[in-house]
Amino acid sequence: MFRSFFPEPKLFFASLAIWGIVCITGWYTIGETLAGWIGLGGAQEPVIGVGKFITKPFLWFYIYYAVATFIFYAFWRAYRPHPWLIWSVLGSALILFVTSFQVQVSVAINDWYGPFYDLIQKALSIAMPATDGTAPTAPAAPKPPAITAKEYVDSLLIFAGIAFVAVFVAVLNRFFVSHFVFRWRTAMNNFYMDNWPKLRKIEGASQRVQEDTMRFAGIMEGLGVAFVDSILTLVAFLPILAKYSVSASELPFFGEVQNSLVYASIFWALLGTVFFMLIGIRLPGLEFKNQRVEAAYRKELVLGEDNAQRAGPQTVRELFSDVRKNYFRLYANYMYFNIGRYFYLQSDNIFAYIVLAPTIIAGKIAFGLFNQILNAFGQVKDSFQYLINSWTTIIEMISIYRRLRAFEAAIDEEALPDIDQKWLEEQSASAS
Repeated sequence: MFRSFFPEPKLFFASLAIWGIVCITGWYTIGETLAGWIGLGGAQEPVIGVGKFITKPFLWFYIYYAVATFIFYAFWRAYRPHPWLIWSVLGSALILFVTSFQVQVSVAINDWYGPFYDLIQKALSIAMPATDGTAPTAPAAPKPPAITAKEYVDSLLIFAGIAFVAVFVAVLNRFFVSHFVFRWRTAMNNFYMDNWPKLRKIEGASQRVQEDTMRFAGIMEGLGVAFVDSILTLVAFLPILAKYSVSASELPFFGEVQNSLVYASIFWALLGTVFFMLIGIRLPGLEFKNQRVEAAYRKELVLGEDNAQRAGPQTVRELFSDVRKNYFRLYANYMYFNIGRYFYLQSDNIFAYIVLAPTIIAGKIAFGLFNQILNAFGQVKDSFQYLINSWTTIIEMISIYRRLRAFEAAIDEEALPDIDQKWLEEQSASAS
């Protein structure tokens, strides 16, 4: 699964983690000094809009990231050449870079929220006539607009600029990711076909090569990007949320709490994660069994196409009965899983408003800051909820991994998993 695409996966990912720590440490310790040497250091005035992405800090980050990536790639190119090294190293680095850029797009939009919604509040702050049912004694003189049309349109154009960049980058990234996933699938396909004599007797071998490799590569890429996105979002938004906590320091039932919004988001995400793990603990095993009974049913039908002695009514009925039983078990487990899932997600929609209730009631923040807090709180909360948001995908990935793991065991001449060993014994007994 991994060695077909990455050189020496265990050592590779360990070195990647170490190199990442080194680069991050260097960025926060000597990064400013290095930036000054090339004329990109010094304080930078906050920029709201698309110009944020070409300020000195951003230009310095682009250079720093490119150099760090090239050093890592050059090391592995010299130490352990691999036919897929360009895609596995440089391709992964590009995906990580775009993910980081998209997080910064979210930060830029959050910066835009403040002045824009303050502008809206200013425009709507003109006093309205009394609504107590009494008729006015004299018509009220019209008040001049609090903002101009140009101010309003200019604010929308700032957002349009950010959105255009975000859409352009996202479309190009999706195109590249599609090729990246197919390259990974190609590497796995070639690796397994080179070892096909050892694999052909494994239950559902053709499906595992044709379908599971594609699904595994796609899911791993998606989960990996989502995980990195969550980490980078936390790095970007936690300091912002900590700053906003000064203006919203009071929590219901607890009163004044330092970094209140940070603690509230962590508490809610951990509560949901533990809850989802408990109610979904049986699903990976059931999904794996479901793929197995489906594969057995499909294989019998395929054999029946060329052999009249196979796929008889009684055999097919028994195999489909196994499919039916497993699906009904899945439906029952997903029923209570979805009850808990939907209950949590609906509660999630109003949790931020509950946390901000004392601040809203006291009128301590303006409308612009209120929307910035909601956005930053949601970003941090969603990042901590990585397992919650990805749980059903993780369940599918685990079942696919367990199927492909049997391939790895057969190639390395290790003992097969019990469920695959049992199937081979049944087939041997049937053949004899």
